[in-house]
Amino acid sequence: MIFKKIRGVEMNLQVELLEKDSVQYFKVVGEIDAFTAPILKERLEPMQKVKGLQAAIDLSNVDYIDSTGLGVFVGFYKALKQNEGHMKITGVNARLKRLFEITGLDDIMDIEAEEGGDGDATV
Repeated sequence: MIFKKIRGVEMNLQVELLEKDSVQYFKVVGEIDAFTAPILKERLEPMQKVKGLQAAIDLSNVDYIDSTGLGVFVGFYKALKQNEGHMKITGVNARLKRLFEITGLDDIMDIEAEEGGDGDATV
Protein backbone atom coordinates (compact mmCIF):
# COMPACT_ATOMS: atom_id res chain seq x y z
CA MET A 1 0.00 0.00 0.00
CA ILE A 2 1.26 3.46 -0.86
CA PHE A 3 0.57 6.33 1.50
CA LYS A 4 1.15 9.97 0.74
CA LYS A 5 0.85 12.72 3.31
CA ILE A 6 -0.44 16.09 2.08
CA ARG A 7 -0.82 18.96 4.56
CA GLY A 8 -1.02 16.50 7.43
CA VAL A 9 -3.76 14.43 5.78
CA GLU A 10 -2.87 10.91 4.79
CA MET A 11 -3.99 9.99 1.28
CA ASN A 12 -3.71 6.40 0.16
CA LEU A 13 -4.03 4.52 -3.04
CA GLN A 14 -3.12 0.92 -3.52
CA VAL A 15 -2.12 -0.36 -6.95
CA GLU A 16 -1.31 -4.06 -7.19
CA LEU A 17 0.17 -5.56 -10.34
CA LEU A 18 -0.28 -9.18 -11.39
CA GLU A 19 0.63 -10.79 -14.71
CA LYS A 20 -1.51 -13.65 -15.95
CA ASP A 21 -1.67 -15.12 -19.45
CA SER A 22 0.40 -12.24 -20.87
CA VAL A 23 -2.02 -9.64 -19.46
CA GLN A 24 -0.92 -7.06 -16.90
CA TYR A 25 -3.67 -6.76 -14.26
CA PHE A 26 -3.73 -3.61 -12.14
CA LYS A 27 -6.00 -3.72 -9.09
CA VAL A 28 -6.64 -0.21 -7.83
CA VAL A 29 -8.00 0.44 -4.33
CA GLY A 30 -8.90 3.88 -2.96
CA GLU A 31 -9.71 7.28 -4.39
CA ILE A 32 -8.10 8.67 -7.55
CA ASP A 33 -7.84 12.44 -7.26
CA ALA A 34 -5.31 15.26 -7.65
CA PHE A 35 -3.33 13.95 -4.66
CA THR A 36 -3.27 10.24 -5.50
CA ALA A 37 -3.33 10.29 -9.33
CA PRO A 38 0.47 10.75 -9.48
CA ILE A 39 0.83 7.45 -7.60
CA LEU A 40 -1.31 5.66 -10.18
CA LYS A 41 0.56 7.34 -13.03
CA GLU A 42 3.90 6.28 -11.53
CA ARG A 43 2.74 2.64 -11.41
CA LEU A 44 1.36 2.65 -14.98
CA GLU A 45 4.16 4.58 -16.73
CA PRO A 46 6.79 1.81 -16.87
CA MET A 47 4.33 -0.41 -18.76
CA GLN A 48 3.02 2.07 -21.31
CA LYS A 49 5.95 1.74 -23.72
CA VAL A 50 5.78 -2.06 -23.88
CA LYS A 51 4.92 -3.04 -27.45
CA GLY A 52 1.54 -4.79 -27.67
CA LEU A 53 0.86 -4.62 -23.93
CA GLN A 54 -2.50 -5.99 -22.83
CA ALA A 55 -3.59 -4.25 -19.62
CA ALA A 56 -6.67 -4.70 -17.44
CA ILE A 57 -7.36 -2.13 -14.74
CA ASP A 58 -9.77 -3.25 -12.01
CA LEU A 59 -11.62 -0.32 -10.43
CA SER A 60 -14.08 -2.38 -8.37
CA ASN A 61 -12.57 -0.93 -5.17
CA VAL A 62 -12.39 2.69 -6.32
CA ASP A 63 -14.81 5.09 -4.64
CA TYR A 64 -13.97 8.30 -6.45
CA ILE A 65 -12.26 9.58 -9.60
CA ASP A 66 -11.75 13.25 -10.46
CA SER A 67 -10.56 14.85 -13.70
CA THR A 68 -6.91 14.30 -12.74
CA GLY A 69 -7.56 10.58 -12.42
CA LEU A 70 -9.37 10.51 -15.74
CA GLY A 71 -6.33 12.23 -17.26
CA VAL A 72 -4.08 9.41 -16.07
CA PHE A 73 -6.31 6.85 -17.79
CA VAL A 74 -6.43 8.91 -21.01
CA GLY A 75 -2.62 9.23 -21.05
CA PHE A 76 -2.14 5.51 -20.44
CA TYR A 77 -4.72 4.64 -23.10
CA LYS A 78 -3.02 6.86 -25.70
CA ALA A 79 0.44 5.47 -24.92
CA LEU A 80 -0.77 1.86 -25.21
CA LYS A 81 -2.61 2.58 -28.43
CA GLN A 82 0.55 4.12 -29.96
CA ASN A 83 2.40 0.93 -29.07
CA GLU A 84 -0.29 -1.41 -30.43
CA GLY A 85 -1.49 -2.31 -26.95
CA HIS A 86 -4.93 -2.50 -25.36
CA MET A 87 -6.38 -1.28 -22.07
CA LYS A 88 -9.57 -2.60 -20.50
CA ILE A 89 -11.10 -0.98 -17.41
CA THR A 90 -13.19 -3.39 -15.34
CA GLY A 91 -15.31 -3.34 -12.20
CA VAL A 92 -16.74 0.12 -12.86
CA ASN A 93 -19.76 0.82 -10.65
CA ALA A 94 -22.84 2.70 -11.90
CA ARG A 95 -21.65 6.17 -10.86
CA LEU A 96 -18.17 5.77 -12.32
CA LYS A 97 -19.70 4.31 -15.47
CA ARG A 98 -21.79 7.47 -15.72
CA LEU A 99 -18.63 9.57 -15.35
CA PHE A 100 -17.00 7.72 -18.25
CA GLU A 101 -20.21 8.20 -20.29
CA ILE A 102 -20.50 11.94 -19.57
CA THR A 103 -16.89 12.49 -20.64
CA GLY A 104 -17.31 10.33 -23.75
CA LEU A 105 -14.46 8.07 -22.68
CA ASP A 106 -16.73 5.03 -22.84
CA ASP A 107 -16.86 5.54 -26.61
CA ILE A 108 -13.10 5.19 -27.05
CA MET A 109 -12.04 2.96 -24.14
CA ASP A 110 -12.95 -0.64 -23.38
CA ILE A 111 -14.94 -0.26 -20.15
CA GLU A 112 -16.74 -3.09 -18.39
CA ALA A 113 -19.30 -2.24 -15.73
CA GLU A 114 -19.46 -4.04 -12.43
CA GLU A 115 -22.32 -6.53 -12.27
CA GLY A 116 -24.86 -5.73 -9.59
CA GLY A 117 -22.85 -2.71 -8.37
CA ASP A 118 -24.44 -0.55 -5.72
CA GLY A 119 -23.35 2.68 -7.39
CA ASP A 120 -22.42 4.42 -4.15
CA ALA A 121 -19.20 6.03 -5.38
CA THR A 122 -18.99 9.80 -5.29
CA VAL A 123 -18.33 11.60 -8.54
